[in-house]
Parts: sequence; C-alpha cells; structure tokens
Amino acid sequence: MNTRCCAAVLLLALSGSVCAADSTVLLVTNPIGIWLITFGIAFLIAEAALPNYGVIGLGGIVMFVIGAVILTNTDVPLPLMIGLGLVSAVLLLWLVIHALKTRPRHTVSGDSGLVGSVAPITSLQAGNAFCGWVHLQGEQWQVLSATPLRPGQRVRVVARNGVLLQVAAADAAPGGE
Repeated sequence: MNTRCCAAVLLLALSGSVCAADSTVLLVTNPIGIWLITFGIAFLIAEAALPNYGVIGLGGIVMFVIGAVILTNTDVPLPLMIGLGLVSAVLLLWLVIHALKTRPRHTVSGDSGLVGSVAPITSLQAGNAFCGWVHLQGEQWQVLSATPLRPGQRVRVVARNGVLLQVAAADAAPGGE
C-alpha cells in the first residue's frame, strides 16, 4: 500500500481519537479548531508542492479560517471572517497566476521546435543553389528551397522530410515558400 495513503489514514484515525477524547484535553476548548487549522496549513503547503492550480489551497484557506473562528470562541464579526477569507483568496490567486507565468509555453524540441525556426545558410551544395546546409539546434541540417539560396541568407523552416528541411527566405510569409 502507498505510504502516503497510510499516513493519511493514520492522521485521520488520530484526529478521530483526539476529537473523541476532548475531555482529556485541558488547554484546548475545542480540538476541532486545532485540527482544521492543522489541515488548512497542510493543504496550503501541499498546494505549493502539487500542480493543481489552487484547488487544494482554496480548501486550506477555508479550513484555516473556520478553524481560527472556532478556536477564538468569541463572537467574531462576520465582516472580519469574510475579510480574512478574501485576503487569503487574493493571495492564493496572485501566487497561482505568477506560478502559471513561469511555465514554458513554446515547444523547443522535435518537429514542432524545428518548424518556424530561423537560421542562416552556412554553405551551399556544389552546383546546386537550391540545396544547402544550416546549423540549427546544435546540428547540421540539409535544406532545400524553391528559390535560390546564398551563404549567410537567413531562412525559415517550413517543413521537415526525414533529415531534409524545406525552407523559405526568412522575410517570406511563414505559411509557405
């Protein structure tokens, strides 16, 4: 059985035991508040480690606020509870947005990374101005064009056929040659 599953079951069993034995807890009037705060903090920590876009963090905020309200054991004004929840939710939203901005968005390898890349012609094949070589993504590639090529000319990759790249002049439209 998975160790995480065992840890979760053990934690739930212990929390049930503590809630059942609340008469032995002398300093805490309501252990449910402590457990809600503990689970809320654990959910917020898990949010930082798991790629789930704020779902666990939102649950952690709700548990934390409800646990804090239960532990205060006083009449907490409703606007204060709503304010604490909203501030925590805004902070979580800000963190999720910034985390999503750090994710890479474009493909940098394989065929998807090659098509659309721009590179200069390093050399031409002897006697053929339509076929040459480029240095792209750390490798030498043979290229073929519908128009004559010249050394140093910048070309854009439009397709790949095995080890041969079809190219067009970089100033040409990216959709075709």
